[in-house]
Amino acid sequence: MRGMKMATMDQDTLKALMSISFKHKGISFDKNYTSPELIDAVEHMEIREDDVFLVTYPKSGTVWTQQILSLIVNEGHRNGTEQINNMERAPWIETNFYNGDFKSRPSPRLFTSHLPYFLMPKDLRFKKGKVVYVCRNPKDAVVSYYHFIKMNPNIKCTVNWETFLDFFMTGKVFCGSWFDHVRGWYTHKEDFNILIVTFEELKKDLRSNVLKICKFLDISLDDKAIDIVVEKATFKNMKHDSLANYEFIPNNMLDKNKGAFLRKGIIGDWKNLMTVAQNEMFDKVYKEKIGDLPMKITWELNEETAS
Repeated sequence: MRGMKMATMDQDTLKALMSISFKHKGISFDKNYTSPELIDAVEHMEIREDDVFLVTYPKSGTVWTQQILSLIVNEGHRNGTEQINNMERAPWIETNFYNGDFKSRPSPRLFTSHLPYFLMPKDLRFKKGKVVYVCRNPKDAVVSYYHFIKMNPNIKCTVNWETFLDFFMTGKVFCGSWFDHVRGWYTHKEDFNILIVTFEELKKDLRSNVLKICKFLDISLDDKAIDIVVEKATFKNMKHDSLANYEFIPNNMLDKNKGAFLRKGIIGDWKNLMTVAQNEMFDKVYKEKIGDLPMKITWELNEETAS
């Protein structure tokens, strides 16, 4: 009886996701926010030398790093003289929610993307422009993604955790497989002018990583400015920052009655949802797909020691 119920849940969730998705070049996308034409147009995007692209897999610290980059690049964001939300400051290249004219944006331009390396603007492969790639441990990423997908107003059924975990592990979610995304960017990092940082590194020592990002971007800020960036980029302050917390997104895009876009921002939350068997299964798949890469993943952290 339990098996029959799970199978029904699986089919309901799969049908719900399929009804709002399309597959393009092997990756699933939400048809409410992008199209094959928009994605293909990204390849031919004209790149400037000082363009900065923030790239992440979903729920890997995107909004956090948008805030960090926006604060570093824009003095008006640091001193509060400009009231521009971070989605406008660092627009998504594969969706272009605001129908903005990228060509008219003043330099240095900030952009955001969840795209795999092979769908990014081709000129980036000639090391024109810069990429900041943020990776998060996949156990926390899938838990955050699960809570996020339940806020999608276009999904009309209850998304079951066990079902969603299976979809995540097999790449049936929007933006495809975490394993393929991270592996692709990591193994092709020599093709790009890229800085790879992790969510966990940012959590452990935000200030040092802000300085690392500034150095990568060739932007020099004094100690006072760095202090402001670090202070305004803490999770606690971002949670109440109307320009950074994505509360400005309308309910027809994200049902905020079902949760908050910025939820916990911690390391190790997966332990509150994953069963022992699920964790063991995850470890096995991780080792098979990523284990050969010299990547250091932090699975849990004593929050008291984090900055």
